[in-house]
Amino acid sequence: MATLADITVSGAINVLSAFIFLLAFAILRLQPLNDRVYFPKWYLKGVRGSPSRSGALVRRVVNLDFRSYIRFLNWMPEALKMPEPELIDHAGLDYAVYLRIYLMGLKIFVPITFLALAILVPVNYTNNALEAVKMVANVTASDIDKLSISNIPLKSQREYEKVASMRLQFLSLERRRLDQFTVLVRNVPPDPDETVSELLEHFFLVNHPDHYLTHQVVCNANKLASLVKKKKKKQNWLDYYQLKYSRNQSQRPQMKTGFLGHFGGKVDAIDHHISEIGELSKEIEEERTRVLKDPKSIMPAAFVSFKTRWGAAVCAQTQQSRNPTLWLTEWAPEPRDVYWQNLAIPYMSLKVRRLIIGVAFLLLTFFFIIPIASVQALASIEGIEKRAPFLKSVIEIKFIKSVIQGFLPGIVLKLFLIFLPTILMIMSKFEGFISLSSLERRSATRNYIFLIINVFLGSILTGAAFEQLNSFIKQSANEIPKTIGVAVPMKATFFITYIMVDGWAGIAGEVLMLKPLIFYHLKNFLLVKTEKDREEAMDPGSLGFHTGEPRIQLYFLLGLVYATVTPVLLPFIVIFFAFAYLVFRHQIINVYNHEYESGAAFWPDVHGRIITGLVISQLALMGLLSTKEAAQSTPFLIALPVLTIWFHRFCNGRHKSAFVKYPLQEAMMKDTLERARDPNFNLKACLHSAYVHPIFKGDDDDEDDLSVEMETESVLVPTKRQSQRNTPVPSKISGGYSPSLLEAVKNGEL
Repeated sequence: MATLADITVSGAINVLSAFIFLLAFAILRLQPLNDRVYFPKWYLKGVRGSPSRSGALVRRVVNLDFRSYIRFLNWMPEALKMPEPELIDHAGLDYAVYLRIYLMGLKIFVPITFLALAILVPVNYTNNALEAVKMVANVTASDIDKLSISNIPLKSQREYEKVASMRLQFLSLERRRLDQFTVLVRNVPPDPDETVSELLEHFFLVNHPDHYLTHQVVCNANKLASLVKKKKKKQNWLDYYQLKYSRNQSQRPQMKTGFLGHFGGKVDAIDHHISEIGELSKEIEEERTRVLKDPKSIMPAAFVSFKTRWGAAVCAQTQQSRNPTLWLTEWAPEPRDVYWQNLAIPYMSLKVRRLIIGVAFLLLTFFFIIPIASVQALASIEGIEKRAPFLKSVIEIKFIKSVIQGFLPGIVLKLFLIFLPTILMIMSKFEGFISLSSLERRSATRNYIFLIINVFLGSILTGAAFEQLNSFIKQSANEIPKTIGVAVPMKATFFITYIMVDGWAGIAGEVLMLKPLIFYHLKNFLLVKTEKDREEAMDPGSLGFHTGEPRIQLYFLLGLVYATVTPVLLPFIVIFFAFAYLVFRHQIINVYNHEYESGAAFWPDVHGRIITGLVISQLALMGLLSTKEAAQSTPFLIALPVLTIWFHRFCNGRHKSAFVKYPLQEAMMKDTLERARDPNFNLKACLHSAYVHPIFKGDDDDEDDLSVEMETESVLVPTKRQSQRNTPVPSKISGGYSPSLLEAVKNGEL
């Protein structure tokens, strides 16, 4: 069990790691060679350009302005300067509200920390219950445990309302969002006399005659998209080998055609890839023709667009048919948010898929407890001595022992969970969700449940059970609940080490962006021939709601549970929230690409998880007090979870509708204003191509031959990256960036 000295060693290691990461980032971000790695968002918006190719090579690679190194920490105040309205305009409401989760954590835990350190810690420390329990039950305890409730002897802003208001204001101030005019219709009934497109048009002309505008049927182009993706990979390899040959024309590059390129006979790499690309082009053309002409490739679903927001709201929020299983409507995701692969899944199979994944997740969650408990047991002094007795003399060295007890368990758990988000995202995709935002929200929900059961409950129960097993066997059954009441708070030392590894060093590693940095320079060296290649080598990434938000919620849970149990844990939580807010604000402004905009649709989930953490903390407190022979206080404490759940239901009833429905009053008001301002706007031209499968838009050079006329008239629109690059930067008058900020970005001073 980790002691105060072990925690100190762990803190020193993690603080030193974080300092090294931050120092490396502060220096690397100043180098012109890394400009596209650490400021990709400004390149996508067209504000920042590539460093000048003229001048000495060393000046294009290394920053020789030594004055800039003196100001190497200016990224911290710069990350905090951008006002929230400007941040929303720059990065979207999703990212702005995500940052508010960290602010809410600070608002909750800073006052709790001061209160707990001023009152609870002195009260806990000045008692001696642990010494008495040690003599009776032989329970192991550390210095940290003396600061917890185990040592006690026996005998804000209304964030939900604020975010709901921000969402409605954002939707009202946004320019024409195509998803506000569009509804996704699924389970269209088959008709032997009409195609899906004809049936859709007739249905909506009859039932929505004054508001129906156009529609775009959904086709199954997954195989076609896979072939195009495969061709693009082959083209990248061809570019690589051609570039390699251009640098050394004495010998043409060779490759093996077997497994992973390490087996089989050798062939000319350039000729081989030219031949394979030619064959793939033929397959693509055949598949394209099949998709467009085969009725089986047309799915009984479509994106239906309306002339007004009011018409779309009425359709999306009402039942369309007497049969409630047909003509199902829901709000369409915005075009960037659509996950096209899942639109090809038959609607009637979704229930079965979700049942299968529900069972699979249940099995994954509970069977994962076994390896986590085993690994945690091995990542301890006793576990290592048992499995590797020859290392006993080494691990008994004071510093090594402190590292193992204070650092190893946290890093082992962190590594053990590294593949979890990927597994959960695969599960969500199998379930058939049709938008990236809904995929991330479902993955985040499952990730949170997994962390509660395996990281929180699993670590507490397995830790308590293994560490106190000898005591359980020797004592009477009546004493076991008391021993558990003492043992549960003792796991605080493990969570402190985990917070330092994951929440301190891990966040510092996030800003360093080591993986994107390495991959960018590898691509830049091996593949880049033109400015367009350099732009494609840039990987800004995204916020990753499904990985970041559950981690935040775990810290909310730990802070709420241990606020009254082991208050010394709270400062570690506060440091995490403050540091993470600073880092992610910087990343959102300068790095992350805004892949989609859901209007902060995730906030009800965030609020519900915080309430869940609060209820768990209240139940834990009731259980702990009952072991302290304070059962008479339990009836009064029962009111806490009851009132908390009632408050959550009240908040949902008051504000949740703003996140799932669009008020008809708001829709009518917005439509009326836009008709008065721009009566000649051609909405149909924008909507016709907005919901066409990307594979048919000819966005990339490899896909130019796929730009075809679909069942309805279509107008090609630029890709996400092109649209971001060509969008003019808004002026100060329009609520965009301030001139000083733009000047700093252009000059590379940000």
